[in-house]
Amino acid sequence: MTFSPGHTGRIKVAAEPPSLRRLGIIGPGRAGAGLGSALCRAGYPVLMHGREERALPDSLDVTWGGGSPPWISTVDVILIAVGDQDIRHTAQLLADSGLVQSRQTVLHLSGLLDLSALEPLRRSGCALGSLHPLQALPDPVTAPAQLAGAWAAVDGDDSAVAIARELAGALGLSCLSIPSDGRPCYHAAAVFASNYVVVLAAVARGLMERAGLSREAAWEALKPLLTGAVQNLVASDPEFALTGPVVRADGGTLRKHLAAMSVQEAELYRILARAAIPLAGLGPAEQSALERELELGLDAQ
Repeated sequence: MTFSPGHTGRIKVAAEPPSLRRLGIIGPGRAGAGLGSALCRAGYPVLMHGREERALPDSLDVTWGGGSPPWISTVDVILIAVGDQDIRHTAQLLADSGLVQSRQTVLHLSGLLDLSALEPLRRSGCALGSLHPLQALPDPVTAPAQLAGAWAAVDGDDSAVAIARELAGALGLSCLSIPSDGRPCYHAAAVFASNYVVVLAAVARGLMERAGLSREAAWEALKPLLTGAVQNLVASDPEFALTGPVVRADGGTLRKHLAAMSVQEAELYRILARAAIPLAGLGPAEQSALERELELGLDAQ
């Protein structure tokens, strides 16, 4: 089975027995440790390597120190789980070591970068690809459950893509393909859906504190609201799940909100309100009225 660019259908993976693949992960950060824990749970033998020691689950077999991992020539698949800014440097170090063999596959975990980040390894003859789980993995203990049912972007040489699909399937991930020129938008979408949702929750908590609640009480009060919003999104789509003053075309409420906020908060609120207007299903007159209220709020600050 082959992917067409932008394909988003669920892919059934005919995986080989995990015992046939020995995996090595370079970078025991959140993504690396989470993926390592999940792959161990799926039955794969996993070795990890990091520069500086840190606390990791006992199930992970980790080596520490600078340079190439001591196990590099003993594994079948090498997953580079360092930060995006360090992937090419890590690939160069591996290439310079001369230890990577043509029988091996190297995958990076970046959602943003394409295969050019692994270009230094081309001369080794190994298969190159990428596997990016579309899921936040803050805790390696909970990573296996979080990955099950999520999605992953895979790319690369044919044999590397086959192995990336196998690993994804073993973790319960569905696969999609993103062309190289679409990766910045794909990754930005992931940041909006994950990272910036967290930022918005923190902004909401701060406003609740200014309303008179303690930080703990503010967060407890917001949790059910956040959970309900996510449940509504999962059950439908953004257009249906949207509620609030924009949907009601309530410009007076927007004005009062803006007056109560700091300049930075109001700027963010205004941008989001404008983005909400096309989702709200309003008529041209109502849209124009809300835009005027947002402008008036700007003039008043």
